[in-house]
Amino acid sequence: MRDVLDAILSGETAALAGTKVPEHYRGVLVRKDEQTMFEGLASRDKDPRQSLHVEEVPTPELGPMEAVVAVMASSVNFNTVWTSIFEPVSTFGFLERYGRLNDLTARHDLPYHVVGSDLSGVVLAVGPGVSRWQPGDHVVAHCLSVELEDPQGHDDTMMDPQQRIWGFETNFGGLAELALVKTNQLMPKPAHLTWEEAAAPGLVNSTAYRQLVSRNGAAMKQGDTV
Repeated sequence: MRDVLDAILSGETAALAGTKVPEHYRGVLVRKDEQTMFEGLASRDKDPRQSLHVEEVPTPELGPMEAVVAVMASSVNFNTVWTSIFEPVSTFGFLERYGRLNDLTARHDLPYHVVGSDLSGVVLAVGPGVSRWQPGDHVVAHCLSVELEDPQGHDDTMMDPQQRIWGFETNFGGLAELALVKTNQLMPKPAHLTWEEAAAPGLVNSTAYRQLVSRNGAAMKQGDTV
């Protein structure tokens, strides 16, 4: 990871095309064998410092239309808090159900869950079938992981029966040195924003925008009386 970080910080991101993806990386995770640790406690008494761990984990296999991103910044949002206190339910149920979908999604059903639903970073590697993105690209990732096989999601991906929140209902999230994302989650990082500024607003901003501004929400615009 040191070589990857040095290349990014020096601006030599083109060199990442020939860089081998590390076999392990550090991530913030919760453990399946601790999912009942807060039973009987009020929400305010559940301490994420007890449930969140920084550990080294194996880098997942890269599948079609996926990317491994070297994370430069991430963000804590309500999904992360819920995951850390196992409320309203443990996220390991999400991972188990996703893991039953097919052989590729089975990678997500693990005894640990690397959390985080926001990131900014640099593409390190892409899987088969990817043409839009390449190693060295500066990106942000939005939180919606969707299979896009069902017609219900073609007009509005939130209506897709196989839509999930990455890093909450899937594994390999953004609070880590590396993250695994679908390439349809990626967007170019705005050049005028720092890594931290680019990573911070993704999930919460897109949630509010969809509900209030988008054509699939309230379609509000400046000047409306509400």
